[in-house]
Amino acid sequence: MSKPILTLEELSKTFDRLTAVDKIDLQMQKGEILGFLGPNGAGKTTTIKMIAGLLQPSSGAISICGHDMASEAKRCRELTGYIPDRPFLYEKLTGAEYLSFISSLYPPPQGKTCGEQGESYLKLFDLHGWRNNLIESYSHGMRQKLIMTSIFMLDQPLIVVDEPMIGLDPKSARIVKELFKSKAESGTTIFLSTHSMEIAEELCHRVCIIREGRIIAGGSVDSLKAQAKHGAANLEDLFLQLTGAFELQEVVAALRQR
Repeated sequence: MSKPILTLEELSKTFDRLTAVDKIDLQMQKGEILGFLGPNGAGKTTTIKMIAGLLQPSSGAISICGHDMASEAKRCRELTGYIPDRPFLYEKLTGAEYLSFISSLYPPPQGKTCGEQGESYLKLFDLHGWRNNLIESYSHGMRQKLIMTSIFMLDQPLIVVDEPMIGLDPKSARIVKELFKSKAESGTTIFLSTHSMEIAEELCHRVCIIREGRIIAGGSVDSLKAQAKHGAANLEDLFLQLTGAFELQEVVAALRQR
């Protein structure tokens, strides 16, 4: 087997007395889409920010394509595309200027230039007509699509995504899902955090469920369903069981009988 694209070894992050991430071990292979699931406050975004190089771990190690984050942080960031749930953009730049700025920070992708790639994704996302408008005039969904364009055009081996569908209309959401599938088929590894069980079930080769900073389950959706104590018709049922919210099903059943 080839070397992993992403490796987390006993990764931990502590804020004062709060342990947000507690000794996580994880490996991802080339072309894999992993769904990173958990309730609010479970440690998902903290984990993502450490992988993206925005937070320093309290202990443990991160390696990306064999490069250690602690000693080769710049190289790790060059190999990683980060799509946050709340995009921060320079509002006084136009969309085209922002893409040009981002492309200047990274090594050019193989084959097409970043400019060619960017133009292609702007057209795909119906943003081409807005490319010369200031970002301050963009809606939240348009900003999200611009961030995605800036990452997809770089063609990095690892993409880390936090709630990608927030603010997207149904057409754009479908395009993003198909892009993730296409990227994975061409060898891109995608670490995907989402609260949408439907998206995780549709896209992910494997899921990990985190609770109180620890991974409590991992594997394919089918394998996890087979291990479920009470039976699980879908990923949502499984998630509720494993995160201690199974009693919600009784609440829902009672509401439906009213």
